[in-house]
Amino acid sequence: MAVYYPLDVPFFICPNCGNRELSSERTAGMSNRPKACSRCGGSDLFELLDDYYPAPEAAFFVCDQEGRLLDVGKGGFELTGLKDEHVIGRQVQDVLGLHWMEEGDGGEAADTDRDGTTNPIETTLEWGVRSLGKRVQVNAEGDLPAEAVADVFPGYDDDGGLLLVLTPR
Repeated sequence: MAVYYPLDVPFFICPNCGNRELSSERTAGMSNRPKACSRCGGSDLFELLDDYYPAPEAAFFVCDQEGRLLDVGKGGFELTGLKDEHVIGRQVQDVLGLHWMEEGDGGEAADTDRDGTTNPIETTLEWGVRSLGKRVQVNAEGDLPAEAVADVFPGYDDDGGLLLVLTPR
């Protein structure tokens, strides 16, 4: 039996525990405070345009509007061996040693580091769009290189930022 969701009900995902939720409210009760995860209480819920099913071994990384890490979420330590206290405030590209096998779709205007190519993180930050299924090599500090598939989601709140989900191949 198929389950159909109303088109105007947003989907949310928690990078701390991977919990997916449906909600018709973006805030908690009568306040303007953003909604928290009903499972773990995490405060960094990301609104998704469509329902999204990450793989069980997927790793979540939360970044600010300049691509700096704010949180190593569910699966992040298992994939990279990196803990929050060693990486918060540092550029996600550098910390994870991301080498993109596929460019982003943002064009020349999204090339914020002026290296001649646009990667999916730059595309998401510049244009506020998702970049899904992008192949990337991850070479986190002190770790061996590994291939992964990246899904990058923009933050639709006032803070901006993004959610990077890496699934090992």
